[in-house]
Amino acid sequence: MIGFILATLGSLFREVSGSIGKWEVSASRESYFSMGFLNLLIQAVIYFGIAFFIRKEFLFSLESLPTFSIRALLEVAQAHVSVLALVRADRSTYSFVRTITIPLLLFVDIILGYTIGFHQAVGVTIMFASVFLFLIDKNVGKTGVFLAGFTAVNAVITISLFKYNITHFNSVEAEEGIITGILMLYFLCMALVRAKENPFRLLRKPAIIFQSLSSGAASTLGGFSYAFAPASLILAVERSSSVLWAILSGNIYFHEAVLARKIIFGLFLIIGFIFVSL
Repeated sequence: MIGFILATLGSLFREVSGSIGKWEVSASRESYFSMGFLNLLIQAVIYFGIAFFIRKEFLFSLESLPTFSIRALLEVAQAHVSVLALVRADRSTYSFVRTITIPLLLFVDIILGYTIGFHQAVGVTIMFASVFLFLIDKNVGKTGVFLAGFTAVNAVITISLFKYNITHFNSVEAEEGIITGILMLYFLCMALVRAKENPFRLLRKPAIIFQSLSSGAASTLGGFSYAFAPASLILAVERSSSVLWAILSGNIYFHEAVLARKIIFGLFLIIGFIFVSL
């Protein structure tokens, strides 16, 4: 239950950060790359702060390098495409499509030895059906759906590698802290070279500061939630709650259409979440 609570809170903060970032980039007040960098800044501070000042240990095993290196490369691709999808796709579309990670990750959890009960399997199936119905609805915006789809499929690999590494080799803080540092370096270089923009100067804006703080809280809560339950179950909670937050923000702040239908699809996800939680 602790893992579910952390995942739900993490998805709320991620929606806040994503909505602010989408708004700022759409208004040309921030580049894609600066948004990616700033979304990771507080996250890095939190992870390294926990490692060195609270737990006072930084557990990273050199034996994890083969799987860690693969994850690092895939995370760079994941982060780049995620930023593009976040801005180009409708908030609800982005969140709905990303839930297809859940049934794919379920099979990975089974392979890794986790026991998934009947109710969990039914819940995941219901959520998958909800996404399918959403995608075939002609009245729902499809812009950016393929970008979101890539992040959903690629996440199966990155999350599985993350779960494997923190189970057998590294602490959560070390694993996520180093990955975050790699992603920050990538986005910083891209912002300076491609966008000709210094992300640090944007921190003078209150909205950007709140965006960065929200993203840091989201990533930290989400990262620690995987230590309490199988990855497929945590992701089911995170992605289903993300959809509900996205439907609300998409309608209130971005004036997305067909709210009633999206709520119905969202209710399917809630039913799926209930089954997963049993």
